[in-house]
Amino acid sequence: MSFFVGAYASSPCSQGWDQQREQIFYNELKRLEHVRGLEHPFLGQHLHAEDDDWFLANIDPKWEFVLTCMPGTMNALGQNPEFGIASIDEDGRKQAIAFLGKARDAVSKLNAHAGRPVVTAVAIQTAPNQERAGASQSALEKSLAEIVTWDWQGARLVIEHCDTPRPEQKAAKGFLSIEQEIDAVVRTNAANSCNLGVVINWGRSVIEQRSVDGAIEHIGLAKQAGILAGLMFSGVSDIETPYGLWADSHMPAAPDESVEIGAEGSLMTKAQIQRCLTAAEVNTLDVVGIKLGIRPLDETIDRRIAYNRSALSMMI
Repeated sequence: MSFFVGAYASSPCSQGWDQQREQIFYNELKRLEHVRGLEHPFLGQHLHAEDDDWFLANIDPKWEFVLTCMPGTMNALGQNPEFGIASIDEDGRKQAIAFLGKARDAVSKLNAHAGRPVVTAVAIQTAPNQERAGASQSALEKSLAEIVTWDWQGARLVIEHCDTPRPEQKAAKGFLSIEQEIDAVVRTNAANSCNLGVVINWGRSVIEQRSVDGAIEHIGLAKQAGILAGLMFSGVSDIETPYGLWADSHMPAAPDESVEIGAEGSLMTKAQIQRCLTAAEVNTLDVVGIKLGIRPLDETIDRRIAYNRSALSMMI
């Protein structure tokens, strides 16, 4: 089996664009086994944050892609806290719809370059952060009803669940609850004869529940509703580490005797990865992959690749 890699989180250019280092990194990614393609960030304007032409020249022709709207959504929230497809503020909701229109254009550009449909899915998020602005399921359903009418060239629209506000803890993202997202997807699919799905991000579900059982619970809810579309593995820690405490920093998997490298203190172990893959019935999913941030920020390219290689081997 092969998997998507959110390589942008592992990039050696997190502190500034360096074309030469990024090219070395991409060349090493192409040598990794079990890689289906990339989870690639959409920031709001172009296909690539720095250089569309560079990106298109350096991707593997065999790769498929999941376009994630999270980075662009977070950037937009920094400018307008009411931005989001679940926003009760109509201007903020319309801004998010326009943003997704540009994401659709990015899908078209990538497919045109490849000469075939290579975008498997587009991951969207149910902003805004409810600790700062109002959000509702009805606003989300209104947005979904519009964007499912667009031509996504075969890419499946999926909601990536992020943590929702809970009593006595500060949310990392603070978007809608898994129950609201699932109900909105089910209702939209029924009303529009479409195929929206939900993707569970391991780390964000664990952050929300403060337990590794959070990911299992959310997998079960989406699966029971018949809309589980994917599973992305990013780690988290319940102790202070260079990756933070309960921080959404995409911590790599914990060390394991079967792999070459791991991050001490990570709750994402090989056993937990395998537990979730089994619960999700991995062979039925459209999107399965990893997204790892690396510390220290000046870590070598070889070790960045090693973290990804180790996590991929835990999924086999």
